[in-house]
Parts: sequence; C-alpha cells; structure tokens
Amino acid sequence: MQQPLAYRMRPRNLDEVVGQQQLVGEGKIINRMVKASRLSSMILYGPPGTGKTSIASAIAGSTKYAFRMLNAATDSKKDLQVVAEEAKMSGTVILLLDEIHRLDKTKQDFLLPHLESGAIILIGATTENPYININPAIRSRTQIFEVTPLDEADIQIAVERALTDKERGLGEYNVVLEDNALQQLIRSTNGDLRSALNGLELAVLSTDADDDGHIVITLPIIEETIQRKAMSADKDGDAHYDVISAFQKSIRGSDVNAALHYLARLVESGDLPIIMRRLMVIAYEDVGLANPQAAARTVQAVQASEKLGLPEARIPLANAVIELALSPKSNSAYVAIDAALSDVQGSNFGDMPAHLKDAHYKGAEKLGHGVGYKYPHEYPNDWIKQQYLPDKLKTREYFAPKGNSKYEEGLKATAKRLHDLQ
Repeated sequence: MQQPLAYRMRPRNLDEVVGQQQLVGEGKIINRMVKASRLSSMILYGPPGTGKTSIASAIAGSTKYAFRMLNAATDSKKDLQVVAEEAKMSGTVILLLDEIHRLDKTKQDFLLPHLESGAIILIGATTENPYININPAIRSRTQIFEVTPLDEADIQIAVERALTDKERGLGEYNVVLEDNALQQLIRSTNGDLRSALNGLELAVLSTDADDDGHIVITLPIIEETIQRKAMSADKDGDAHYDVISAFQKSIRGSDVNAALHYLARLVESGDLPIIMRRLMVIAYEDVGLANPQAAARTVQAVQASEKLGLPEARIPLANAVIELALSPKSNSAYVAIDAALSDVQGSNFGDMPAHLKDAHYKGAEKLGHGVGYKYPHEYPNDWIKQQYLPDKLKTREYFAPKGNSKYEEGLKATAKRLHDLQ
C-alpha cells in the first residue's frame, strides 16, 4: 500500500525537520538532548500538521532506539504491553503516543512505572493544552514543549523538497508548480504541512502530463485539490496582505459592512490564524481602552474559533468583528507604550529612584535600596505622593487618554487628578 506523501516525507533525523527550530535547531533543547543521548519523556502539543510526529520520528532516527507509534484513544493496554516487552529485550523504546490527552487511567497506570525506569521514552502528541487536559501524573514525568504553526517559508521548503526527492517524494514526476499555485498551497493550508503535502500529491497524481511530458500544476488545480479559493491570483501575493490591511482599516474606521466583507474574503481563503491574530491586534490597538470588554470578548471569540475551526469559526469571528467595528475607538494605550519604548530604545532614561529598588536581600539597606519607600496601602485611598520615574524622566507623560467612552473618560479624570496631586 502506497503511503501518503506527508507520511513518506517524515524526517529521518533532526536536520530534516522543517520548522520548530526553537526546539530542534542547533543548540536548542531537543537537539541538545539528542546529541547528549539524554532523552527524557516529553509532550508535544500544538495544531495538526505542525510537526509533532515528525519531531518524534526525527528523534528516533537520530538515536539507536527502536521507535513505535500508538494512539491513546484506539490502541489497547495490550498494545502497550507489547512495547514494554520489547523495551525489556532491547533496553529502551521510544513510544510516540498520539492523542495522549485521551489516555485512560488503566493504560496510564500501566505506563507510569516504565516511564519511571526509562525503559520507555514517551513522546506524547496532542492538539489539546496539556496543562488542562492531561493527567498530572503524566505531566510530572514529562517535559512539555509547544509546537507552533509553520510559517510560509517552512512549508515552501518542505514542498520543494518533496518535489525533488526521487526516493520518497514526487521527484520521479516532471512537475511544474506555477508560482501562484505554490503561494496558494502554502498560504491556504494555515501552517499545516500535512495538508499542504497531501494536497500537492493529489494535484500531481490527478493531473495529466502535457505534450512535453510536464505535469503543470496551476492555481485552479490547487484550489480544487485543497478546496480553498485564492483571494487573488496576484503573483507576488500582495493582494493577500491588501485584504488584511483593508480588514483592519475598515474596523478602525467603524464601517461594519466593509469589515464583514473583508472578513468573508479571509474566511473563504481559509486564513484562520491570521484572522484571529489580526482581530486581537485590532481589539487592543484600535478599540483599546474605549471598550476593554470588547477586547476580552474578542479573545473569547478567538478561543472559540480555535476549538471550532472553519467553517463554524466564522460565527464567533463575525460577532467580534461587528462589536469591534461599532465600538468607540482609542489607541491611547498603543501610543503610550510606543512612546515609552522610544525612550527606552533610545537610552533616554536614568537610574530609577533608590527607594523603588529591591530591598529583599542582605545589604540592600546599606546601598540605600528601598530606603524611604512609602507603602501606598498604608495611606488614605491607597495613595501617597512619591517619585516613581527616574530623575531624567520625572515629568514625562506617556498616557494621553482621549475620553472616547465613559470608561476611558474615567481613566482620563483619574490620571488628571493624580497628576495634579504630584
């Protein structure tokens, strides 16, 4: 039976892993563990198709240990017993346990002593947050690493590798992947490499060669095989970013109908991660302190969208977009932090007042640290006049609220009252 392209192209060692360089790159934690032959059990969590199984496969390929794969939901305790017996004979087995959040107590209790002894090195894979959905007994015996969606450059590397690999990939086929088709393939799969590779394989195997023997993969072919339409056939992909820009500017400009139009374009393209990221940026940058509850509800909508996925995610996203577009707007927090960063990045600051410095160690008082600090909770209204900014910046004001809502008007009045008391 021919295995899918994504399965065949799994990395054989850490050098072949695409993306996740924060874990497997030179000098990073998993790379160091492998080089030092000091593997420990771990849980890899993140979205589908981001390399959890690939990392496990690469770890096994970079070591002398046997590698076995099981599913916590569908494989039985007996399957775990087979792995344990193999570990007794060979010394150590690396076990990739998919959907580890669905491991029941019986299988967990069997597994724990083998993890303790090191006979089984567990690599658990899950799309769920392990701090919430995995039993503490397993968590305490593992390192927890988060894997993130691959960026476009990573997916492009993997696609090009698959097209040229004659042993495991599609190198035996004379494939011409047009630029706009490549851009659609790597963008619309939302950082999911498995989806990108399997969509590519379907496109190649279902397309007849032309008279010159070339299998030409065009944009319409990719759209059909991955069931995602491109927002534009623009070769350089500028239109993709134009839509994102128009989306934010429409919400900022309080045009709810335009905002929904550009949301629809992004939804149709399947670009869920960038919709969610952009909405949270808008919530805090453009609405901000004028309506903090809208920002909180936007985060809730994003969390719901992550759980639901498309197409259902369009519903909480639309709720957030409508509320943000029709909310009062204020960028006062955004402007304030950028002003503060400008001072810090320009080294435009002096030493902080000594009474604010840490005084929780022996000898601090001799240095004057913490001396004269006034604890606000010991004074009426939990406030007392004292200097907090460095001398060089003691008159600097970063926060300039606009008062575009009752909430921000209240912040503005409080800021003015405290300023006048200084």
